[in-house]
Amino acid sequence: MNEGMNKAMNEAGARAMDGTSLVDLRGVSKIFEETGTRIELFRDLDFSIHAGDFTAIMGASGVGKSTLLHILGLLDHPTAGKVSFRGKEVGGLSDRALSSIRGKEIGFVFQFHHLLPDLTVRENVLMPARIAGGLRRADEDHALELIKLVGMEHRLRHLPNELSGGERQRVALARALINRPGLLLCDEPSGNLDAKNSEHLHAQLLDLNRRLGVAILVVTHDRGLAALASRLYVMEGGGLRLDRSPGPT
Repeated sequence: MNEGMNKAMNEAGARAMDGTSLVDLRGVSKIFEETGTRIELFRDLDFSIHAGDFTAIMGASGVGKSTLLHILGLLDHPTAGKVSFRGKEVGGLSDRALSSIRGKEIGFVFQFHHLLPDLTVRENVLMPARIAGGLRRADEDHALELIKLVGMEHRLRHLPNELSGGERQRVALARALINRPGLLLCDEPSGNLDAKNSEHLHAQLLDLNRRLGVAILVVTHDRGLAALASRLYVMEGGGLRLDRSPGPT
């Protein structure tokens, strides 16, 4: 492991230990009104993610788990309430400012990998760094380390259509981490994978949380993945119920 990766891990680990709040929701509600029908997904929700957390949210389909993840990732706005990122309220920020925070601070892994079909594994992983302002040698080195961490170093020059479903999702995971985000948001990350590949991806998420200190929030129906989290919430009745929290040390 090179010096740059060691430095990134040490810095991330330090942030994880200081209890820094990354995202705070206070009194957040989300309501949709379509063709005269009012749908209230959740109301007066208070929720926080701190540096180094590994949190899971479960719940029935349609209760608003993905919508909540989009609000936490600054992809959507609540109907009411306040959203803060690293202590700064984001409600009044421009789309450009929100996009900048997402690009630098938040990684996303969705059920579908969304890899660019004409780019190799290496090129796909580097794309967010390129978009953020041009590639540096440090980005190249970091990409290679991440690709190694997810076990894809033997596939550097392969295109997505030459990879299995599990391999594509591992590449998507490395891509989500290339800009060294403090927060990784995962929406059903193993929803399209078989049992073996799901187990492998889940183990990698836990390993990356511990190695890099990146906070992870997963929205999932998979009880195996939820069992790895330090905290498990269940979304029901328009709110979040804490189902499991860390025991005494």
